[in-house]
Amino acid sequence: MTTASRALAQLAAWPDLTEARPSCGTGRALRSATAEIAHFHSGRLVDLHLSTRMIQHFESHLSDSSAIRLVPGSHWATISLECDSDIDLLMTLASVALQAHQGRPDHDDAPPPPCNGHFGVVLAPEHAGEG
Repeated sequence: MTTASRALAQLAAWPDLTEARPSCGTGRALRSATAEIAHFHSGRLVDLHLSTRMIQHFESHLSDSSAIRLVPGSHWATISLECDSDIDLLMTLASVALQAHQGRPDHDDAPPPPCNGHFGVVLAPEHAGEG
């Protein structure tokens, strides 16, 4: 079982999240009642819909983590799941993502912002070739 599949199973058990088709069409997704929250693109990469506001608020902390990649202007953070502590990080940030979207539904007539899978997220050299 991959780290991403373990993380997906844990998050799917949360009462506020349900599995859904990802808007990007790749992998598996989890969504709340108001927004897509996570896209699992591979056995190790997860895009988490934190929102621009939350990314800006926590940017210095997020940038310090070797497990997180940020794409300028994106509403999503990409997390590389290598070990159990990365899963713990994802669980914490998923809680932040749920808070960020609480009471802020996606507009039915507007597509959700594209996840980082569309931006071809570049991983650090130690992660090259994964995903």
